[in-house]
Amino acid sequence: MKELVEVIAKALVDNPDEVTVTEKKEGKTTVLELHVADGDMGKVIGKQGRIAKAIRSVVKAAAAKEDMRVVVDIV
Repeated sequence: MKELVEVIAKALVDNPDEVTVTEKKEGKTTVLELHVADGDMGKVIGKQGRIAKAIRSVVKAAAAKEDMRVVVDIV
């Protein structure tokens, strides 16, 4: 899942070198924290959060296929 979020985010931003994803386990849930450059934050979130919501939907669908629970936080 971590690689999936990283690939999607790098495709969206101007500075793909500054994209990092950290993974934390909290019980049965995996939390993925997406870090991008300050100037790229708007591109990852999108108007009214549409792109962020789309990223979360794709990850949620991929996680459901593997019977996992994944949460994506944009930091």
